[in-house]
Formats: sequence, C-alpha cells, structure tokens
Amino acid sequence: MLGLPLSPLDTVALAIFAVAWLAYEPLVKAALGRRHMINLDMAVIRSGWMRAMARRESRLMDSQLLGHTINSASFFASSNLILIAGAAGVLFGGESAFRSASSLIVIETSTRLLFEVQVALVLVTLARGLLDFIWAIRQLNYTIAVIGAAPDEAAGVAQVYGAAAGRLLNPALSAFNAGVRGYYFALAAASWVFGSTTFIIATLAAVAVLVWRQRASSAARAIAEIREVLETTPAVTASRPPARPLEESPQA
Repeated sequence: MLGLPLSPLDTVALAIFAVAWLAYEPLVKAALGRRHMINLDMAVIRSGWMRAMARRESRLMDSQLLGHTINSASFFASSNLILIAGAAGVLFGGESAFRSASSLIVIETSTRLLFEVQVALVLVTLARGLLDFIWAIRQLNYTIAVIGAAPDEAAGVAQVYGAAAGRLLNPALSAFNAGVRGYYFALAAASWVFGSTTFIIATLAAVAVLVWRQRASSAARAIAEIREVLETTPAVTASRPPARPLEESPQA
C-alpha cells in the first residue's frame, strides 16, 4: 500500500478505522433509525428551544446559554490544538522520536515510516476535530446574531423565525458533537502503535461506546422522553376544550 510496510491485518485495521471514522453518523442513522438517538432527539429539542426563544419578550437567558456553549466549544478547540502540537512534535521529532518509541516493549512498529504514518493518522484525526470545533464556534456566533435580531412576537413571524433559527443552531451543535467524537477516534488511532489487533479492538470499542451512549444510556432515555413530551404537548393542548369562565359571584 503506497510502499508502506503494512501487513494484511494492518490494512484491514486501517480500512475498518476509515469506515468507522468517516461514515460513523450516516451508518449509525441507517442502522438504528431516526428516533431515540441523542443527536436526533436533541435536534428536535433545540428546534423547540429556538421557537420558544422567538416568542419570549426577554432573550437574555437564551444568549447566556448560547454563550456557555461557545465557551465549551472554545475550550475543546484549545485542548485539541495542544494535542495537535504534541502529535506534531512527535511526528517531526525524527529518528530520536522513533528510537524512543521503539525502545518501549508495548509498542509494535516495524519501521520509522510506519511509525510516522501511525502518528500522522492521530494528527489528521485531531485536525479534523479542530476544524469541526472552529466551524461550530462560527455558526454559534451567527446564532447569537440571530437571537439579537429576533423581532417581537407582535410582528407575527415568531414561529417561522424560530424554525429558521433552529435550522442554524442544529448544524452548529452537530459540528460540535463531531469534534467531541473526534477524541474517541483519535484514541483509537493512537492504539495502532500497540499493534493492528489492538487498533481494530479500540476502533470497534470506540464505536460501541458511542452507539451505547447515543441509544441506551440513561441520558439517551431521558432525552427521548423529553422529545416525546415536546412533540405531544401541542397536540394535547390543541385538543383540550377551552376552560369555562369563572361565574361571577352574586352581588350582596
């Protein structure tokens, strides 16, 4: 493979990682359906948030919540950049970095070229996550402007405006989630230096943990219940008969 000293098992492990890393989200959606997953349920909840935001007179709380999210994304992006710098330092460390790694019994790397490819895979995985965080921060800043420009409900466009704001917020936090997910796959990529078998196990374990948290964790079950409440409450409210006006008390 491109002159690299890859064994057949290395090639299989790299292929499994590439499919799991690059096609995780569409494959999981196709396998598990489009309900009762945290990411999909949270998209509905965030859309409800933006519709409620557009109907509120004071949007200070919405701005504060979004500012907290931007701070979280900035923290992860900064941490990611530090990890990238560390991986780059090993990658460009030359022969000394390879000798230091090869001296460890637990590390299995046959040549310096293979070792550099292994470290480069970690670096690329982290770099993709950093780009996701940067894109998330940009979109969250756009959303802040949208909240600030939200018209009063009297303008008659609150429902449409809130739905459009939700379509902006959801991709922003989807990019944030993709950046966080990159840490799982970066750890799996780093396991390659311990052997191709460990690489396969770590990749499958990362996918299993992600799927479990998306579908079977207590947080996933709670979020699914909240989605059900948000989706059924309007129908219940619409079908509820209007309350009778209170009878006036007789004059003395």
